[in-house]
Amino acid sequence: METKLHYNVQSEWKHTCGGTLISNQRVLTAAHCISNDASNIIVHEQWDLGYIRNDIALIKLESPITFSDSISPACVPADGAILPNNYPCYITGWGHLYTGGPLPDMLQQALLPVVDHVTCTQPDWWGSQVKDTMVCAGGDGVPSGCNRDSGGPLNCQNSDGAWEVHGIVSFIYDCNFPKKPTVFTRVSAYIDWINTVSS
Repeated sequence: METKLHYNVQSEWKHTCGGTLISNQRVLTAAHCISNDASNIIVHEQWDLGYIRNDIALIKLESPITFSDSISPACVPADGAILPNNYPCYITGWGHLYTGGPLPDMLQQALLPVVDHVTCTQPDWWGSQVKDTMVCAGGDGVPSGCNRDSGGPLNCQNSDGAWEVHGIVSFIYDCNFPKKPTVFTRVSAYIDWINTVSS
């Protein structure tokens, strides 16, 4: 389930990032969404803002969420799982509707097919900036992630029909830019880390 992260400015709460509920007390998000560490926030120990590496963090909620028909956790994929080119996935988020545009009143969703690593790392795409701990999706110049979608999920349905969070929005070139797909932290590269810090 998609969640919203807010920050407080002069007693007013403003949207900053998304996140994904993966248990009744854990929210998965991007490390760059976290402005300071606290006892209930775990940022990957090798997070590198300069090169945008290991962009993943886990937030422990103060109290457990009660699940219902409208509130349920997302599944995480198998360790090391790699999706094939053009696999249909969906980005959801509360980010800007377009570059410089307004924030939406409702959660947005868009189909973003996976772009395989070989394609995404071509020189006229993202080149060497994309590493194998990342997954790209979109890039056709129509739907994409946008500012403040950071930390939100790339959701993909597996063969059993369950929805898994395969990506965490990490960075974009510009909203809706051809050959510059939205780049996500690949969750399946961090399953051991998630399990370790969740225990």
